[in-house]
Amino acid sequence: MNLYRMARERAAAGRPVKVGLIGAGKFGAMFLNQVPSMPGVEVTMVADLDPERARVTCQKLGWEPHRIGRTRFVDSGAALCADPEVEVVVEATGAPAAGIAHARAAIDAGKHIVMVTVEADVLAGPVLAEAARAKGVVYSLAYGDQPALTCELVDWARASGFTVIAAGKGTKYLPAYHEVTPDGVWEHYGLTAEEAQRAGMNPQMFNSFLDGTKSAIEMAAIANATGLDVPSDGLGFPPCGVDDLPHVLRGRAAGGALEREGMVEVVSCLERDGRPVFRDLRWGVYVVVKAPNAYARACFREYGLKTDASGWYAAMYKPYHLIGLELGISVLSAALRGEPTGQPQAWRGDVVAVAKRGLRAGEMLDGEGGYTVWGKLVPAARSLAEGALPIGLAHRVKLQRDIAPGEMIRWADVTLPKSEALAARREMEQRFGLRADRETAIMA
Repeated sequence: MNLYRMARERAAAGRPVKVGLIGAGKFGAMFLNQVPSMPGVEVTMVADLDPERARVTCQKLGWEPHRIGRTRFVDSGAALCADPEVEVVVEATGAPAAGIAHARAAIDAGKHIVMVTVEADVLAGPVLAEAARAKGVVYSLAYGDQPALTCELVDWARASGFTVIAAGKGTKYLPAYHEVTPDGVWEHYGLTAEEAQRAGMNPQMFNSFLDGTKSAIEMAAIANATGLDVPSDGLGFPPCGVDDLPHVLRGRAAGGALEREGMVEVVSCLERDGRPVFRDLRWGVYVVVKAPNAYARACFREYGLKTDASGWYAAMYKPYHLIGLELGISVLSAALRGEPTGQPQAWRGDVVAVAKRGLRAGEMLDGEGGYTVWGKLVPAARSLAEGALPIGLAHRVKLQRDIAPGEMIRWADVTLPKSEALAARREMEQRFGLRADRETAIMA
């Protein structure tokens, strides 16, 4: 409740929070747009593969010449992480390998890291967060993105004394979307390929939102940060509007769609026949809670909450999220409070690569949102036990055998070159895998 006051105090003292941004794409540009109107925040450095493009982006956003002049534009994220002026690093490349490398470099340099690249968080976030805590700096999910906003709702519910039954977000989903490739993505967004190209929209990135991969990644991040469970065989994507959240997002024993209480789930804005859901939550996030006693249950009714028929279950939700426009909350929270806006505490969920079609030995996988695989959310213990290949490493790797449509791809099915991302993932399995196994045994 006091970030604005604290930021103004830093500004008045001539000590603004100095930020380094890695990746000036859409998310990064949205953050850069807000910087001139945020007291106490200064972007001193921007790293991008094309520094001049990043500079032009700032010009197009209306940055004044003097602000651009005192900002350094470079092509090296590593150099940015090492710069002594930078206090908070924002990693927004969207590439999991780069995200892990930059997080390591920032933490080693004693800087806070805001991880926009949620793919990196799901691949190795618990290890990165542990390293940051040991170094006395903050590793944080990015506010404005749906995982951090959902974590905030979960924290609010638990701190208020409610039992969290379910939490997650909304999206546009039909089962057939798992097979969509970048060639067919734009028809589902109501755009032509030419319109999307003129807008600078990346078909593979947008296809990840459609084919279920991004939803799986974001739910894994939420589960790892909050301790909520993940479905044993992937997200169900039940059609559901905001008024029906307390009814649909209950455990099956209570008449709902969940395997059990205390899980992450994504709700679809489309009925299975393609009709729009009434009062959908496509752009928002939610938490379903259960009253701890009859008094609280009565309060739900007295204060107009939508509940299930029993009155025990209710929902709170945020209908929209503003992506990078809200990112300053993470930056200020890390620098001024020393607190993350969501942070992985354990390894609960993993996102594994599943074949979109029949694949042949010798084919190259093309990763998230591509032509070959989509990402499925499974419990971390299952992923570990079955040797499943994480979606974050299913890029530019060659298959060693034929894979049937819908089949999970395993480590043994590919040849992976040594990399920092691979090492970080293996470290996470070693350090957190036993905990995931124990949690599964306890739940069973």
